[in-house]
Amino acid sequence: MNTQISGGVVHELPVDLRQALQADESALERWNDLTPLARNEWICWTISVKTDETRKKHVERVVTELLEGVRRPCCWAGCIHRERTGKA
Repeated sequence: MNTQISGGVVHELPVDLRQALQADESALERWNDLTPLARNEWICWTISVKTDETRKKHVERVVTELLEGVRRPCCWAGCIHRERTGKA
């Protein structure tokens, strides 16, 4: 599948998250329904981890939580990179 999938306002969509979304049509549909800022929050939450194991779990949780109707990562302070660049 060579579908264009949008990233966030600061972060580009990483390959592992792109592959997970492409593997689940419903999750991809929900991803595409998010605002660019919400997508940015999911991407940053996924890439701002310290270990590969945690990142893999975050990628899996993005798909699972999108399917559950969650639109942003819960209980997370948000993308610190957005504040540094001045993008809201």
